[in-house]
Amino acid sequence: MSTMLAIKELRSYYGQVQALHGLELSIREGAVTTLLGANGAGKTTTIRAVCNMVRSTGSIEFEGKSLMGRPTESIVQYGIAHVPQGRGTFTTMTVEENLQLGAITRKDIKAIGADIEKMYAYFPVLKQRHTQQAGTLSGGEQQMLAVARALMLRPRLMLLDEPSFGLAPLVVRDLFGILRKINQEDKVTILVVEQNAQLALELAETAFVIETGRIVMSGDAKEIANNEDIRKSYLGY
Repeated sequence: MSTMLAIKELRSYYGQVQALHGLELSIREGAVTTLLGANGAGKTTTIRAVCNMVRSTGSIEFEGKSLMGRPTESIVQYGIAHVPQGRGTFTTMTVEENLQLGAITRKDIKAIGADIEKMYAYFPVLKQRHTQQAGTLSGGEQQMLAVARALMLRPRLMLLDEPSFGLAPLVVRDLFGILRKINQEDKVTILVVEQNAQLALELAETAFVIETGRIVMSGDAKEIANNEDIRKSYLGY
């Protein structure tokens, strides 16, 4: 598989505070990759840098094209979808209106309708709630809606920031099972940022471990999951 996203010498800043220090990672097309680390390690900043939401220097290339300095809306047009931490749904809009908004850049009206039905097949609870305001959904349902709305873009790369945050373990298992299905059936490349390292390593093929803005470990996800020293030193389980 070819490299889809390549990040080199990435340095990111919040005001005068530097959050990333020459970070480097690459994501293979068609793969699920996870970025793991403690709170404040730089996981969310890495995703924000890809979407040009934080001041950064270095190199970020998507299929050989530089993303540095590009407006967020043009990054979306490349087929990169971002599911932020905290869901990011439009709470006063219905489930179906949120899904339609996810396809706002598309013009294939018939295909949009078919894709909404496809989202309902992935997430049957959303079908049951399709006229309900997003703000009245449970946390798990809102996360499902956020993922479904991102998929309405028909992305080639989906960036997920802490999808398990605040969710019950059973809901998290269901959600990660759907993410695996999306990767395998729809061929969506996924980068998932997670604190639930054990679950993320089960989902991913490749893992990167970040500490204080630097990649300190990378490799096959199963090998990292089976390495007790790495788990205890960096992943906390």
